[in-house]
Amino acid sequence: MNISNKTSISILFWLNKLRVNKNNEMPIYMRVTVNGARVEISLQRFVEEKIWDPKAQRLIGKGVLQNTTNQFLDLTKGQVQTIYNQLLSGNQKITSKIIKEKLTGKEPTPNYKTILECFDFHNLKMKEKVAVNLISPKTHLRFQITKNKVEAFIKHQYKVNDKPLPELRLAFVTEFEHYLLTIDKLQSNTAHKYIKNLKKIMNMAVGLDWIPSNPFNMFKCSYTSPNREILTKEELEVLRLKKINIPRLAEVRDVFIFCCYTGFAYTDVYQFEGNALTIGIDGEYWLATNRQKTGTRESVPLLSIPLSIIEKYKDHPYCVSNNKLLPINSNQRYNAYLKELATICKIKKTLTTHIARHTFATTVTLANGVPIETVSSMLGHNNIRTTQIYAKVIEQKVSEDMKLLRSKLEGNNESKVLKIG
Repeated sequence: MNISNKTSISILFWLNKLRVNKNNEMPIYMRVTVNGARVEISLQRFVEEKIWDPKAQRLIGKGVLQNTTNQFLDLTKGQVQTIYNQLLSGNQKITSKIIKEKLTGKEPTPNYKTILECFDFHNLKMKEKVAVNLISPKTHLRFQITKNKVEAFIKHQYKVNDKPLPELRLAFVTEFEHYLLTIDKLQSNTAHKYIKNLKKIMNMAVGLDWIPSNPFNMFKCSYTSPNREILTKEELEVLRLKKINIPRLAEVRDVFIFCCYTGFAYTDVYQFEGNALTIGIDGEYWLATNRQKTGTRESVPLLSIPLSIIEKYKDHPYCVSNNKLLPINSNQRYNAYLKELATICKIKKTLTTHIARHTFATTVTLANGVPIETVSSMLGHNNIRTTQIYAKVIEQKVSEDMKLLRSKLEGNNESKVLKIG
């Protein structure tokens, strides 16, 4: 029978007389021929030759054996036709061998990439870029941590070690979000940063033709602007001018103040060597670095306060022996000492390395009229929208100050409050 003008297929049932069993029965075979190439399949049914009609390719008679066997032959023929039609409609390659493999369930299992293999491929490429200073080591580390979290989630949720890409659906990423929020107990912003990394890996897989589309594209990551803790001008002055007789605390205070007036993060200041100062085009002293967090350039002209701190420690034994710009402790010890400083200076806020950078962006620069574009450049932000978070902090401060002023004015018996509407 011909089903297509381009591809011809024929199906034939016959008895294999060379394989007679002890009951003098012969196995029924099916021959499938596509464009002249044929395969033969044993149907695992044995019958006597005397009840087989080779012309009709069916059993003769009306017994139970004849009825069930002939029905089986019709069903098998229908299965072959269905497989052929599916291949034809899907514009796929059609051969007798492929039809046999699909009919018998012995077709080779596709070698699909898994999600963790995608992470390994991506992270290896990132590691190579780190080696030539194209990206920051911390960027590579974030994707490695993301992989670890995805791996832990798969074991927790599915009780397996990995998942093939074609098995991933939108439910995977929604359950991953739930896992990060409830099991890992992460904040929403942090959880969605990991999900953004996961979506990037899946987009890479699409680009490499490992998967036809990204099933996670429908998941929208959100970001909630956090409340940035900053020091007010008054708190900054109290901290800067406080007389501290304990050397280790005095050093930490000076490094913290240095960060407040430069905007550099703790890890970046830790990297500065003794000769880090440069002369800018304006003839003034500047400090510049590629941020450890993002690898972006951060370049800041120095005010008199940070310059005086550098001058204070240029002959410090630690700075001289280690060729460092400032004496800096380990991050853990540094934050512990900051808590002591807050107590000594009667500052009720929890001092951290991040507060110094936030204070530079707000109290020191934006609040004093420095344009947001300039602040964004000095902070090494890739996108000015990141800097606008600090502008909202300034707006909040303005609002609080005006509420205080309004309270004072309205509390004055001589003031008149204008009602609108």
